[in-house]
Amino acid sequence: MNVSVKDEIASNPRATMLCCECGTPIDGSKGLVMCYDCIKMKVDITEGIPRESSVSFCRDCERFLQPPGQWIRARLESRELLAICLKKLKGLNKVRLVDASFIWTEPHSRRIKVKVTIQGEAMLNTLIQQSFEVEYFVNATQCPDCAKSYTANTWTATVQIRQKVPHKRTFLYLEQMILKNNAHVNTVSIKEVKDGLDFFYGQKNHAIKMVDFLTSSVPAKYKKSEELVSQDSHTDVSKYKFTYSVELVPICKDDLVVLPKKIAKSLGNISQFVICHKVSNSVQFLDPKTLQTAELPAPVYWRNPFSSLADSSQLVEFIVLDVESTGIVKNNRVLADITVARSVDLGVNDQEYYIRSHLGGILHAGDSVMGYFIANSNYNSDLFDELKYDYVPDVVLVKKLYPKRAKSKRNWKLKRMAKEHNDIDASKEYNNARAERQDFERAEKDYEMFLQEIEEDAEFRNNVNVYKNTGESGEGAGDDSTNEEDGTEEFEDSDAPGIDMDELLDEIDELTLEDQRKEGEIEEEEDSD
Repeated sequence: MNVSVKDEIASNPRATMLCCECGTPIDGSKGLVMCYDCIKMKVDITEGIPRESSVSFCRDCERFLQPPGQWIRARLESRELLAICLKKLKGLNKVRLVDASFIWTEPHSRRIKVKVTIQGEAMLNTLIQQSFEVEYFVNATQCPDCAKSYTANTWTATVQIRQKVPHKRTFLYLEQMILKNNAHVNTVSIKEVKDGLDFFYGQKNHAIKMVDFLTSSVPAKYKKSEELVSQDSHTDVSKYKFTYSVELVPICKDDLVVLPKKIAKSLGNISQFVICHKVSNSVQFLDPKTLQTAELPAPVYWRNPFSSLADSSQLVEFIVLDVESTGIVKNNRVLADITVARSVDLGVNDQEYYIRSHLGGILHAGDSVMGYFIANSNYNSDLFDELKYDYVPDVVLVKKLYPKRAKSKRNWKLKRMAKEHNDIDASKEYNNARAERQDFERAEKDYEMFLQEIEEDAEFRNNVNVYKNTGESGEGAGDDSTNEEDGTEEFEDSDAPGIDMDELLDEIDELTLEDQRKEGEIEEEEDSD
């Protein structure tokens, strides 16, 4: 049953007049001439607030500009990005912000849409609420920090990492640790030099942070120097460039080492003739004849530095003829008496070597093993000359040799840092180009040894992010297992170590980790502000 206007007025004595637009009874005591719905239709409290705006985005470092001049990291549809968008709206301070949320857009469209709900006074003592959409255009630009990276001599501090060894395996391992911990995020540029890497920074505290990371991850020492760039005598303001020279211990995993007598006694009276089985923030040694281990801290080493007797490039292949366990087991190592012969001597002579080794748990008759051939080597070392000849073995076994794994069989890959280096130029002299080609081939060989070490050592992989390789190129792509260099077919041993699929990270997992790091950096920036 329809109710007349008179009945409505009679039932509601406060409704003393009708709306001038729709005729709905309203309370005339408030001085209104229109109902609430008509006020919302006729009055626009969003007037003066733009429906389109723009935000600046640096595609190099993936940061957004927060006016007036601060660049911050913000993910799409994050609260940090929403705050940047709302600060770009002029006239928003004249009304009350009730709610704001993102409207989904294609990530590659360079468009951001935000739905904004506000409250404002339309007439006397009348508040209304309205919603509207704002579209933002993402302008790709370059922040000042990234612009400096493309300009020469704009860095403020540099970290020079050096290690005096003939291979790059230590820097390959260090590179993966830096990538895993995202320690290179503040670098202006990274340059590869002959004996190491140079990291350039726009701020001094970023360089100090990298030095702290290095000294806590690898055995190293550093020296600081500074250079005066400019000085203003009127304001007494000086500008300096800082250089941090970081030197790594020149002892690597699987190196043969002769310890000084004093250091050997301080390390639990371990034998002077040892091998380096692990390098972390200290150097760890192993006596292959007794399974005794010792750890040498970096500060102790630098008080009395010494070098290794031989490195892994001097390893010789041996064939295992017999293995007889002694029954001594420590951790995952088994002490055994092993009879070996050089692989090049098989069928030529009957020269055999009877030695004691820590590899008794993984070696069997017929296996190949890599070791140092002490009896046929000449070392230029005072520490080695001081040793008693009766205590020096003829052979020191280091690691088991597995059949060469085809690169095409690897279902995993590693990420690399973008480093600047000098490419081979055809205009250079022949000798220089040839030397650079040899360095490139040596670097490729070191990288292949590094990949094999990752496959063989599960503990070594703890500081390395290994990713699934689903691409058609690179390591692990394709099914062809033929070596193109020599035409031989590579095969795999069923006992050869590998990496399980459960250990591999996906690209999505990496994005999640990166977002967590960025959120942590944003919180640190907010706390510092």
